[in-house]
Amino acid sequence: MFASLRYVKQTRALHYTFYGGAAHGYNSVASLCSCASTSQISSFNSIYPFFSSSSSESVVASNGFQSEATRESIINCFREWFMSRKKPLFDQIFEVLRTEEDAAADLAFSRMNFQLNEAFVLAVLDYDKNDILSCLKFFDWAGRQSGFHHTTATFKSIFRIISKSKTDVMMEFLQNYEQMRYFHKVRYHNILVMGYAVAGKTETALQLLGKMRYRGMDLDQVSYHVLMNSLVDQGLYGMVETLAKHVKDRGLQNEWTHAIMIKNFCKQNDFERGEKYLQSLVKEDDFQFSGAVGTLVDALCKENQFERAAALVQEFRNICSMSMHRTYSVWIGNLVKVGELDGALDFLKDKQEVDRYVPDIIRYNMLIYRLLKENRTAEVYDLLVDMEEGHVLPDNITMNAILCFLCKVGMIDIALHLYESRADFGLSVNFMAYNYLIMALARDVKVDEAYQVLGSSIEHGFLPGDGTLSTLFDALQREGKLDKMIEIVRLAKSQEKNIRMSNSSYNKFISALCTHSKVSEALLMHLWLNTPDKKSDRRTYMDLISRLSQSKTAHKAVELFIEMQKKGYRPTQSLVRKVISGIFETSNGEEQFFKLLELQLSVCRTPFTYNAFIDGAGHVGQPDLAKQVYLRMIANGMRPGLRTNMLLLRSYIKCGTIKRARHFFTYLLQKYHKKKLWVTMIIGLSKAKKLKIALQIVDYMLANNIIPTVECFEELIKELCGYRSYGLAIRLLNDMTKNGRPISSFIGNTLLLHALKTKSIHFILSDLDKEKILTPICSKLGDAVGAFCGEIEEDYEEKIRELIRPIYNMDICTNNILLRRIGMFGVDRAVEYFHRLQDEGYKPNRWTYDVIVHGFLKEGRHDEAKMWLERMRSKGFELTVATEGIYQASYSAPNSVVQNDGL
Repeated sequence: MFASLRYVKQTRALHYTFYGGAAHGYNSVASLCSCASTSQISSFNSIYPFFSSSSSESVVASNGFQSEATRESIINCFREWFMSRKKPLFDQIFEVLRTEEDAAADLAFSRMNFQLNEAFVLAVLDYDKNDILSCLKFFDWAGRQSGFHHTTATFKSIFRIISKSKTDVMMEFLQNYEQMRYFHKVRYHNILVMGYAVAGKTETALQLLGKMRYRGMDLDQVSYHVLMNSLVDQGLYGMVETLAKHVKDRGLQNEWTHAIMIKNFCKQNDFERGEKYLQSLVKEDDFQFSGAVGTLVDALCKENQFERAAALVQEFRNICSMSMHRTYSVWIGNLVKVGELDGALDFLKDKQEVDRYVPDIIRYNMLIYRLLKENRTAEVYDLLVDMEEGHVLPDNITMNAILCFLCKVGMIDIALHLYESRADFGLSVNFMAYNYLIMALARDVKVDEAYQVLGSSIEHGFLPGDGTLSTLFDALQREGKLDKMIEIVRLAKSQEKNIRMSNSSYNKFISALCTHSKVSEALLMHLWLNTPDKKSDRRTYMDLISRLSQSKTAHKAVELFIEMQKKGYRPTQSLVRKVISGIFETSNGEEQFFKLLELQLSVCRTPFTYNAFIDGAGHVGQPDLAKQVYLRMIANGMRPGLRTNMLLLRSYIKCGTIKRARHFFTYLLQKYHKKKLWVTMIIGLSKAKKLKIALQIVDYMLANNIIPTVECFEELIKELCGYRSYGLAIRLLNDMTKNGRPISSFIGNTLLLHALKTKSIHFILSDLDKEKILTPICSKLGDAVGAFCGEIEEDYEEKIRELIRPIYNMDICTNNILLRRIGMFGVDRAVEYFHRLQDEGYKPNRWTYDVIVHGFLKEGRHDEAKMWLERMRSKGFELTVATEGIYQASYSAPNSVVQNDGL
């Protein structure tokens, strides 16, 4: 077992080449491959394939061949090492203790044929000391067996175990001790004194000691030291010194006496007296003080006196021949605690070579965990080798550390395999290992496995940290697995755990739920996750409020709307409009409108509030309400400005009260003489489909050398094209360019979109160009539209793009229109153009994906259409109504080819 580890120890040069000059962790293999020759790597991998790949899919050697056998070899290597700590007989004993009643347990133990003695009882109790109830049951059972009597050592062991209980188990045990079948009067007081001392009841213990001495009895060596240690912890320092003198006089003094005396001095910060005590032991040739030196070293380190502690270690190493291993362990542990990791490793290496020092498992674990946190996986690897060579068996903490180590070096599949086999070798996964596993699996796009590990983590009382949860939630969101994210929160809530994630991940989660129309779930998650230390961002609030307003839960939208502002976020006018729209979906919209206005004025009494409510009233077709808000603003001492008046004007136009709007427009012109009023009137009339009046205003403006904005022309041209008045739209466009306005992307895209449906635009532009009526830029537009409507040639895409670019800026909308045109002649060509757009940095939107899905459906390629639809939905997009209809129809006639031009 682990012969490969020893081999790597002998090839240390290659091992350090592996890590040198490269980032630790996931890039380790790349470093190895770049620093070592192929022959070296092949040799290294064949004998110890621990780092042959950072891929979690499989272990792959540097020359490219797959090695599943190598992967299994590593798994078996660790499994064998983990299993070496197991003792089948003890496992059977604890299984019986956990599952059987007394009579059945007696029968089961009788069949196991083990020899019951002090050493065996101590070993069983030490095997799983965290299972307090089972240890108590075994202790009780052993005490009832004929031929065996509990000793002071076994009582001390069970007391140490019981003292960890948060309940009054210890006191109950001591109070019932005399009634126990294994009660022995000879050791009765010894046991009680020791028990009360361990329980921290030193006053009771001392009273019992007094009764013993009065009757001519005394404590044994172990009981005295347990009592003295408890007295130190209780701060009864003078009593400790008195007992120490008595212990010495009775010849019971040993190394524990010295250690407790040093602890006694250190608790009083009397380090000089502690050093003198040690010096006196040297003079008396009493060298039983390794534990005492370690106690003093530990106390000095806690007081940040490391130089003094280091000198003490060196001094006593030089003057005594006894083992200093316990002191070495204390020194290493303190160095690790203060971050002196290099010093600890150097000290360890030196003492291994000089004193053949083998650290205990606690010290190994401390070093390994600290190294893991600093991404020093090379040294972790060295320590694992050292442990195996020193025959130090891994404990639960070590096994958890190895899971973390495997995740760090990219061997995620091996870590996952060991995790899934944890029951075989009794691994209880800890918080850190859960974090590493979930983080590594999420980064490796194994989100289902990460989700399962997280579920187990929560069930076992561990909720991973913010960073881990954020990484997993981001991965689940990318995969479109929002339901699993919801279930994680529900599970944590059921376990009374508060989910913590980064603000970024939290806000993305809520927004994603809103995007996927999971409004009730989004609101629930907001209520559960929006803790005092977690602040939803403005965008998240706006997403939630918008969706709630649309889902006819206006009261919830209003609550969040006010909450949002109390958190310091100012709403937009558009958001207020949506909330008001939601209110008017209820039965008493007008009443709720004014209630909301009062609430809003209570948190924000500014012109913005009045403006937003005037706009909102107009948006829901309530011009009279808009006027009432306008008048209330004046009554409250605020003078309506140009913006407020323009919003009221828009409300009149939008609600169809054109006569009222024209009168108000005339009044405002006399007051302000602002071009913005003309723009508002033209755009409003265009959106209200009052094109004749809008065109009259444009003619009046042009006649008076007032040039409308591009936005005015955009709205008019869009509406004219909607009525198929292409000739009028093009003449208006020509007038616009003649007056120096550029052709915007919106206008160009509008004309191209209509050119998909009819060639009328091309013919009109061509005829006007022949008559020499068009401006140069409109003439170029005619060429572009003509080419757009022409045949699809080999270089069609590039030709059209070259013609469009000088006219207006191409955006994703332009490319979507081109994609639709290209798709008419085969979806494969459209897919090529899709990938080209991505390569050029364009971000596909809902309509980009819709064109591709539509194209596959038209050609009857339903499987490919479904694949693209899944990809589309993972981005948060849904099909347009037209394509959705075709998609649904494809299920009723899956083998048919859809003959529909669709979009």
